[in-house]
Amino acid sequence: MSRNVAIDFIALKDVVAAGGKAGKAEAADTIVVFAGEGAALSANTAKLTKPAAEQIKRAVSFAKFKGKTSSSIDLLAPHGLSTDRLLIIGTAPGKDASAPQDFPALGGFTMGKLAHARHAVLVLDQPDFTSDAAADVAMGIELRAYNFDTYKSKKKDDDEAKEAAAPIKILIACADPVAARREHKSRASIASGVKIARTLVNEPPNVLTPVEFARRAKELTKLGVEIDILDEKAMTKLGMGALLGVGQGSDNESRVVIMRWNGAKSSKAKPVAFVGKGVTFDTGGISIKPAGGMEDMKGDMAGAACVVGLMHALASRKAKVNVVGAIGLVENMPGANAQRPGDIVTTMSGQTIEIINTDAEGRLVLADVLWYVQDKYKPTFIVNLATLTGAILVALGQEYAGLFSNNDELSTRLTVAGTATGEKVWRMPMGPAFDKMIDSKFADMKNTGGRFGGSITAAQLLQRFVNNVPWAHLDIAGTGMSSPSSDINQSWGSGWGVRLLNKLVADHYE
Repeated sequence: MSRNVAIDFIALKDVVAAGGKAGKAEAADTIVVFAGEGAALSANTAKLTKPAAEQIKRAVSFAKFKGKTSSSIDLLAPHGLSTDRLLIIGTAPGKDASAPQDFPALGGFTMGKLAHARHAVLVLDQPDFTSDAAADVAMGIELRAYNFDTYKSKKKDDDEAKEAAAPIKILIACADPVAARREHKSRASIASGVKIARTLVNEPPNVLTPVEFARRAKELTKLGVEIDILDEKAMTKLGMGALLGVGQGSDNESRVVIMRWNGAKSSKAKPVAFVGKGVTFDTGGISIKPAGGMEDMKGDMAGAACVVGLMHALASRKAKVNVVGAIGLVENMPGANAQRPGDIVTTMSGQTIEIINTDAEGRLVLADVLWYVQDKYKPTFIVNLATLTGAILVALGQEYAGLFSNNDELSTRLTVAGTATGEKVWRMPMGPAFDKMIDSKFADMKNTGGRFGGSITAAQLLQRFVNNVPWAHLDIAGTGMSSPSSDINQSWGSGWGVRLLNKLVADHYE
């Protein structure tokens, strides 16, 4: 379970005047200060830590501490200070001096150093520690505190583990605590959305079936989100033959969930739309995957998880925009009734698709949901997310999500938002030559164009289901699950995309 973290903000001047105490509060067991280039401390920090100045100087020299980002030194029982521990964390840029400070990452790195603390005070007194920065640090702390151990019946019970999991109170001392507290409200909503997405990705597939996923998405009604759930009967009536074909080999029924948040001044204002692939487990179907690593295919619904987490974040912070979130939920199994290579399915749009490989199933799910959303809601734009192709991992590794789009403005906005949040995207090419690769002899198109350009031809298929709506497809196969650990995430499920898309909405559509 996640560590219970209580965060609040306090005036920097009060902490400095009280010698590290939070005003009239008890002394913290840990004081965290931040150093710049060359381990330089601010005037306030130097004043606060003056009794231990000689001890700090010797520790800095011995550890060759230069104040670089993601470095720290730890002093126990610092001389003359009413605390058990003084932690000094670097903030100076590394090789890329032009890169802006990543404040959520700084908060996450700090949280990673507070395993045994019960009450910590963070002293934010560098020139760029604004109220926004303080709120971002707090968000990073909350994201790093996340842990998923729901299904461990025997939790670690040694004293050290208990101490590391104990609740922690963190006071962030900054110049304007009132403003920081106000900014943190929206950051807390975003962090909650990220954690919801992570948990959905981490859940085992025997628990998180399409029906159970839909039930959890319905919990957003508590925040004022309107929910419609389409069962297989409703989807059959609508003609969603592509989505239904994917799930027909499974005993677990498929679902489509439509989530609507109406936060704009006018309920008639055109919405923005987000669509997520939600394959709760992907065996590959008849074109079955190799056994090695197949357990990771529980994460093939990371796109849908992001959309649910995003809708939570937007509704929780009462975003001033109308939003439609739609997720297609299926399980791809090789049952007696499973879809076969050579089958031809008819999509809701009336277009037909020849099945070449049943493991190219995510695009079939998205095809029907994309058409439904663009046809019914006429959105300003659609962004879809999917752990769609292994080819994108070959191209971009786990550092970037692949971005495919029919609209330059939307692509630029996503790229800028990705850089700002650290959830980076890289635009990939599209064009008629790639589109020809999915033409079929027997149907309007086939569901795979072969090995070459695999992520591109998948995007070309999706584009056939959005008409002329501004659209972007994010292939998150490398970032949505099993992504590398970071300062803000030690979990297998990353919750990737929630912060990126929240930033996109906040900057341009509210």
